[in-house]
Amino acid sequence: MLRSTLGHLSLVPRAELEEFTDSLWARLRQEAEEAYAHAPMLAPLFLDSIINQPSFEAAVFHRVAARLKNDVISLSLIVQAFHRAHAVDPEIGAALKADITAAFERDPACERLIEPFLYFKGFHAIQAHRLTHWLWHNRERDFALYLQSRSSEVFQADIHPAAKIGRGIFLDHATGLVVGATAVIEDDVSLLQNVTLGGTGKEAGDRHPKVRRGAMIGAGAKVLGNIEVGEYARVAAGSVVLRPVPAHATVAGVPAKVIRTATPDEPARAMDQILSDLSYDSFTWTI
Repeated sequence: MLRSTLGHLSLVPRAELEEFTDSLWARLRQEAEEAYAHAPMLAPLFLDSIINQPSFEAAVFHRVAARLKNDVISLSLIVQAFHRAHAVDPEIGAALKADITAAFERDPACERLIEPFLYFKGFHAIQAHRLTHWLWHNRERDFALYLQSRSSEVFQADIHPAAKIGRGIFLDHATGLVVGATAVIEDDVSLLQNVTLGGTGKEAGDRHPKVRRGAMIGAGAKVLGNIEVGEYARVAAGSVVLRPVPAHATVAGVPAKVIRTATPDEPARAMDQILSDLSYDSFTWTI
């Protein structure tokens, strides 16, 4: 089953990665053909986005570009930019495979690969950022900023092109996400809607959070300042985080406090935002 083979792409040898890519692309094409048969009124979507595309990477580039294009910037120009970036930095292709894997594995509402590929704006927002980040660091900052602005408008996720983002990222819903310029998001992180990785307003330079591998930040949480959310940490929904979060810890509240330490699970994969009554009783709320 494909689900059991997805994830942790960075750990597999090149030959296995190529085999994985072939399986991923074959499954996506099969799902597109089945969807075409059941919803022929959407034929242009399935044909242009998947069935008539030469590869998985080309298909993703086309789909994201189709959503970003407007009267100022054409689909072909965005697709060409994606291919330029990917030719120089193949990591972009590996990362987008890990990202679609993350959406498929972690979202209980996702039953087919075609769903995040065609419809999930969180997946699309991450891929748009991968392009703007490359443009930002390759002397095309106006192009990067324009695409970032357009991506924010279309996908409702505002990610500065300079932000550093790893692979296997899951943006659940993505609406209202804000990520500042000096933020870092490492591999296998999950972020839900209305999360802010922002500054305090009092700092200059490196002023945004660093979210380490495997962490999960719940809906509506605000993480402010140049602080670290440790690996496999969990930030509960609605929290305001102003201090560093230890690895494997759970924090909650306004302001957030540590309510659990040395949690052995992987919160980004479990996607559990609900704390027990006992945990909520362990801290007081301050507004």
